[in-house]
Amino acid sequence: MEAQNLADFPRPVHHRIPNFKGSYLACQNIKDLEVFPRTQEVKVDPDKPLEGVRLLALQSKKTLLVPTPRLRTGLFNRITPPPGATKDILRKCATSQGVRNYSVPVGLDARVLVDLVVVGSVAVSEKGWRIGKGEGYADLEYAMMASMGAVSQGTPVVTIVHDCQVVDIPESLLEDHDLTVDYILTPTRVIATGCERPKPTGIMWSKINREMMEKIPVLRSLHCREKQAGKCVTLQDEHQHPVEGCSQHTAPRSAVRRPWDPPEPESWSMQAQDVPSNTVYVGNLPPATRVSELKRALRERGATPLRLTWRGPQNGACLHYQDLDSAQRAVSCLQGLHLGANALRVVLARQQRASDPVSSLAGKLHPDHYPTI
Repeated sequence: MEAQNLADFPRPVHHRIPNFKGSYLACQNIKDLEVFPRTQEVKVDPDKPLEGVRLLALQSKKTLLVPTPRLRTGLFNRITPPPGATKDILRKCATSQGVRNYSVPVGLDARVLVDLVVVGSVAVSEKGWRIGKGEGYADLEYAMMASMGAVSQGTPVVTIVHDCQVVDIPESLLEDHDLTVDYILTPTRVIATGCERPKPTGIMWSKINREMMEKIPVLRSLHCREKQAGKCVTLQDEHQHPVEGCSQHTAPRSAVRRPWDPPEPESWSMQAQDVPSNTVYVGNLPPATRVSELKRALRERGATPLRLTWRGPQNGACLHYQDLDSAQRAVSCLQGLHLGANALRVVLARQQRASDPVSSLAGKLHPDHYPTI
């Protein structure tokens, strides 16, 4: 963008969400979205290219929420223009200076229901995959809002970029905690991504370390609340040590299957996306692992499934939970889990590619044919 002189103040645009020439025009396109007229509360990031959206929200008398910089003093600030604010004052309220001078903090106990989320991006794909500055604040802010109940899977997420920022992004770069977008606005286009990848349903504490907790007070508060609620809140650098004393004897097939288990079908013509969303795949199990060892490790992490499908020959297992939220919490709790010398691979089963091990399992899994363990 700098080389082609597409960038706009502040420059250079390196190491920030880049502002670009035509950003105000791109922001105007949000009025063409069906959701915007009925929106009451809008969360818009404080990045410069989103200034036009913040102004539109204020002019439309919507509640405008802006995250506090680096979440140092809380999660949100509500922009509150003075009574009888002129157009010039509203423009000032939409700037970074306005965020400082015309805002009040919003506490965790405040009843917030965000109708629309607008985030900045460094790059985005037409499928809805998004790349930010690499610091993870937009992803964390969304996860915190989800934990508060301020957003749901149906809350639209919009990003505003220059046309040159719309590029192909491999899905392999995405992780479970990454935020995707539903609409991309550029100076020339309005792109509905149709993205079906689930958005974060809460904070994945296994991605959070002690240093982040020390820097972000509101994160500590949420951690305390979720711990009191009995949720898994193990931090990245708090994981238990690898399980010791694992048996070196492989459990015989007959010891794993029960007499009432349905026979395994020879094959199933299923695609990876047909695997139920409440299924978690655990891979890279040591060859000698027993089912009891895995189940004990799951209990210790607070991630006991409703059912477990054992796939010993593939060094893996599929865990079946009550719903998608339970499965995603389990993925979070099980990050960093070891059995013996092996670091286990734990992912949502349906998000894997056809070439991944879980997809080869997909051809053998069906909701009505789970071996119950």
